[in-house]
Order: sequence, then C-alpha cells, then structure tokens
Amino acid sequence: MSVSLGLPRVRRAGPAPSGAPDGAGLMDRHGRRATDLRLSVIDKCNLRCTYCMPADGLPWLPAAQLMSPAEITRIVGVGVERLGITELRLTGGEPLVRPDLEQIIAGVRAAHPGLPISLTTNGIGLTARAGGLAAAGLDRINVSLDSLDAQTFRTLARRDRLGEVLAGAEAAAAAGLVPVKINAVLMRGVNDHEAPHLLGWALERGFALRFIEQMPLDADHGWTREEMVTATEIRHRLSSAYQLTPHPGARDGAPAQLWDVRPAGAGAAVVGTVGIIASVTEPFCSECKRTRITAEGRIRSCLFSHQEEDLLELLRAGATDAELAQRWQAAMWAKPAAHGMDHPGLDSTDYIQPQRSMSAIGG
Repeated sequence: MSVSLGLPRVRRAGPAPSGAPDGAGLMDRHGRRATDLRLSVIDKCNLRCTYCMPADGLPWLPAAQLMSPAEITRIVGVGVERLGITELRLTGGEPLVRPDLEQIIAGVRAAHPGLPISLTTNGIGLTARAGGLAAAGLDRINVSLDSLDAQTFRTLARRDRLGEVLAGAEAAAAAGLVPVKINAVLMRGVNDHEAPHLLGWALERGFALRFIEQMPLDADHGWTREEMVTATEIRHRLSSAYQLTPHPGARDGAPAQLWDVRPAGAGAAVVGTVGIIASVTEPFCSECKRTRITAEGRIRSCLFSHQEEDLLELLRAGATDAELAQRWQAAMWAKPAAHGMDHPGLDSTDYIQPQRSMSAIGG
C-alpha cells in the first residue's frame, strides 16, 4: 500500500446548509449521529514518540490561536445543548502542558454537571495534578504507555520519563479517576514482545488496557502497512499467556473491541478484559460516533479528514450559538463513509494520509 499526503482544506466562509434533517444533531449522510466529542486543548507535547512526532518536534500553535477556557466551554455547550453531545474527551498534544487545564474542566463541569468528562494524557505531571483534576470535575483518565522497560520507553518516546508515567497512572487511580485506561501502541521489533507483560501489569492494578494499531498519522510519514502490528498479531501475542474470548457486552460504537481474559489453562476464570482498537485492519467506521475539534477550534468529521471547518474564527467574529451549530452540522453531514484504508469498494493503494499528525489533530 502506498501512502501519499494531503493538506487539509479549511473552510472559513459563513455557515452552509448541512442537508441534515431538523433535530438530527450531528448526523451524517450515512445515518451515523456523533455524540462523542474529542476536543484538543493544545497541540504541544513534552514527548517525541516515534509514531507521532519527529525527533525535533513540530512548530507549535501560538497561544493566541488556541481556544481559551471560555471558548472551550461555549463550544462544548453548543454541542451538548443543541447537537446531542453526551460525552467529552479532552486530548492534545499533551493536555497537561496547559497550566489552565483545571480551569477548562471546571468551566465545562459547572455548565454541564452530568456530562462525562475524560482526559487522554501521557501521564507526565499527573502525580502532582491528579487530585486537582478530579476536584475540578474530571471523571476518568486514559494514560498512554507503550512499554514497561526503561530503555524501550526511551527508544519510543525519545525521553527518559517512564517513572513519571507509571507514577502518574497510580496517582490517577488514587484520585478516583477510574477506570484508568492504558493506551499502548505496539511497534514491530521494538515493543511488540511486551504485549503479555503489559496486560499482566494492567490486570494486577485494575487498569483497563487498550492496544491500538499504529495509524498513518505520524509526522515523519514513515508508516507502512507491512511494519504495523495488526490486531490479529496482537491477539496471537497475548495467546502465549492468556485465553481471549469475545466480551459479551454491546460495543455500541466504541473504538475498542473488548475481549474477556483468562490465564492460559483449562477452566481458568475471567480475570478482566483487554481492548484492541483496530482502526486499520478491522475498521469500525460504520459505527463511528465521534466528532473532533482541533486545538485551534477546527471541526474534523473524521480522524483521517482532509477537510476542516473553522469554528473558532466564526465564534470570535460574533456568531450566535445557532450559527455555530449550523456550521458544525454542515461539517458532520459531509463526513465520508470510511477512511479508505480497508473499505470495500475503495482502492486502498489510493489512500491519502492526512498532512497533520496525531498531535496536531487531537487523539
């Protein structure tokens, strides 16, 4: 499979008619309705993970281009009150790089007391801030952790900070930000052998482990299908120590396919679950319920979009909530049926990788 690059098209003109039925919220032309908002608060990160960033980092957005806490609260409010958003995940970059993160969470929580709010983080700085985040109104946390070996962590993250990440995950659990979910990306020949060890470590601590197939969203654009560790391979790796059976609960549009975990051996009881997010080889596009806002306030209907709608510019120009909602609806109505990597009827050799990396999009 070849991968070419494409610059995102950004529309800044006034709201266009979406074509969505009245009262449909963030529905697209394929019958999906987005209720899960992934909102990036910053593009900057203090790690340089090989599957996300180049070693020297990226040019960061100026502070003035980032959404302020008040702007984030207003955008979330439009989503919740007018468009049917029922869940919020704050992402980055690395959200903990923002010193006003607690203020952002507190503002959203005050406006929407019942809204589930979660956070994806690399865990650096979490030890000192977990309690404050919980007090501000954060419900749950995802910690990115690809290796339990210090040298391997340095190889992947290009930073020697494993101890801080491990301590951060424990601090999150102690602060009640549960269930703590652990996100792990396996890289062939680097950390793929660690899959059973990572699962055992997570089960011992009551953490919910999610393995994620490496996606073509790296800033170096070095991703290849041949080098990616697939969901099938992940399950095979885990089978050396565990028995996996499909979890009976409904997936309900969640990115992760859950598996019940039993220690290897006849008659063993279920000791937990593990999730596998197979965006590339086992795509779940037809059940997608997500809508995304980048750190500079642009709408992306899909993680792999080449089209963005500038919501923040419209807000700063004095738009009403109704006008913001209309633009958001229009962006989601145009959502493609699938990302194109493994969609039936599409030539995967023509897949175009988004120009923006994961840190710039928001995970």
